[in-house]
Amino acid sequence: MEFAYELKIPKERIAVLIGRDGEVKKELEELTGAHINVDSKEGDIRITGEDSLSLYAIREVVKAIGRGFNPDIARLLLKPDYVLEIIQLQEFVKNKKNHFDRVRGRVIGSGGKAREQIEQLTESFICVYGKTVSIIGDNESVVTAKKAVESLLNGSPHSNVYRFLEKNRKNIKKKKMVNI
Repeated sequence: MEFAYELKIPKERIAVLIGRDGEVKKELEELTGAHINVDSKEGDIRITGEDSLSLYAIREVVKAIGRGFNPDIARLLLKPDYVLEIIQLQEFVKNKKNHFDRVRGRVIGSGGKAREQIEQLTESFICVYGKTVSIIGDNESVVTAKKAVESLLNGSPHSNVYRFLEKNRKNIKKKKMVNI
């Protein structure tokens, strides 16, 4: 039985998905046994294959590349515990243009500092692209990073968010020590 997913990614991300000489696409197909058909003009992607789990994983990888992630980071989604979370910025925007830039800027921070801090303290990867903020990491990391990003989007001071993340990180380390 063959399964299929269809999705759309921004046209400017198609070259990243395909890679130099088709190497990224080829490697993803080899890793999952899926076939990726790319319509470069429209940005339409069709993924087909026999294994529904591999197909779901490859769909998440393609989605992550479409949301601005480097293929090496997106490939982490092939690991069993890794997930992709996409936050739509329009849910946090009051008036259009200026507010989008301001909200995006809060997540990125001065010189990328806020994004880096959240990534370090949650051991996740964050990409701000277009009208979305996307997060890749293990389940627990993504939940924590999402809370931090949403707090910033809702206007919480950066210092409060960092304090929350540091406290949370200590609790996670304690849990890991207990589980050893």
